[in-house]
Amino acid sequence: MSNRGTEPVAVDDVRGDADRSATERAEQEGLEAGSSRGGRVWELLSSSVGRNLGLLVGLALLCVVGFATAGERFLSESNLITVLLLASVIGVVSVGMTFVITGGGIDLSVGAIVALSSVWCTTLSVQATGRDVGWLTMAFSALAVGAVCGLINGTLIAYGGVVPFVATLAMLASARGYAEILSNRRTQIVDVPGFTDALNARPLGVPMLVVIFLVVAALGWVLLNRTTFGRRTVAVGGNPEAARLAGINVKRHTVLLYVLLGMCCGIAALMIVARTTTGSSTHGGGYELDAIAAVVIGGTLIAGGRGTIVGTVLGVLIFTTLTNVFTLNDRSTSEQALIKGVIIVVAVLLQQRLAERKVAKT
Repeated sequence: MSNRGTEPVAVDDVRGDADRSATERAEQEGLEAGSSRGGRVWELLSSSVGRNLGLLVGLALLCVVGFATAGERFLSESNLITVLLLASVIGVVSVGMTFVITGGGIDLSVGAIVALSSVWCTTLSVQATGRDVGWLTMAFSALAVGAVCGLINGTLIAYGGVVPFVATLAMLASARGYAEILSNRRTQIVDVPGFTDALNARPLGVPMLVVIFLVVAALGWVLLNRTTFGRRTVAVGGNPEAARLAGINVKRHTVLLYVLLGMCCGIAALMIVARTTTGSSTHGGGYELDAIAAVVIGGTLIAGGRGTIVGTVLGVLIFTTLTNVFTLNDRSTSEQALIKGVIIVVAVLLQQRLAERKVAKT
């Protein structure tokens, strides 16, 4: 009797243990599945497709906000063209900035270089030469000034051992000051018709400035993704010592990156001069923040080693659209700067989070 009385209890214990074991296994499988799904989400976010998709969603949401707050003014043809023109100028600078940041550097002097290039190419002597020889003289002078400024930055950083932040900060002050001296703090009016006519043309209805931006972006994408120069840029930004041991002349490559950015600043200067028909020491104000913000939010690592031209273009469009929405709603520039700063911090924190997960996974 006693044995039969204890048998059901033993059976119940066994069943209870089995149930608990099955429950624990199910919970563990559920956690693993959830972790796997979360890992796949982070993996998607860290991929170029995921980043670009997120940027497209952000741009679409901004457009929705713009239409909801500004109505038909936001979607008007003139406003859309204004957004594209503004994006084109800072976009050219941002393409060059993408290369420098991918290579492990930074440049705070891009706005000042744009100003100096615009002033130099609109001085009376250069314009007189442009009228006699051709307006391409003005274009060459702007590109040359930008390239020389980039050369100075790169040489100080690569061969002088000066920290990029300090070297480009010094260039910011020097270039802006020299621009003020050259122009005597006056706005210089362009009176070379061929110059303004050429850069303000609309082939197939598309503003020439937008065409220039698209061409620069396309060339930048090819250079970064399909050439030895681009692969070396990524290598230098990711691990300079390993790149040196692999036979890359890191110092020379660093100089070339800053020269490339300087030439982009020269192109941007020409675009501003064509659009405003003026050269001024005040041109390019705030371009440092805008370019760095567009590059970082686009997915280029602020620490170097990874860059994306497509992401930079989308980042430029996002910040330009954001500025346009604020302007249409009569919001202050201080609020715009605050929002841009917050977006930069969030983008950098997200980059760090993704990098930590990648390291932990490996």
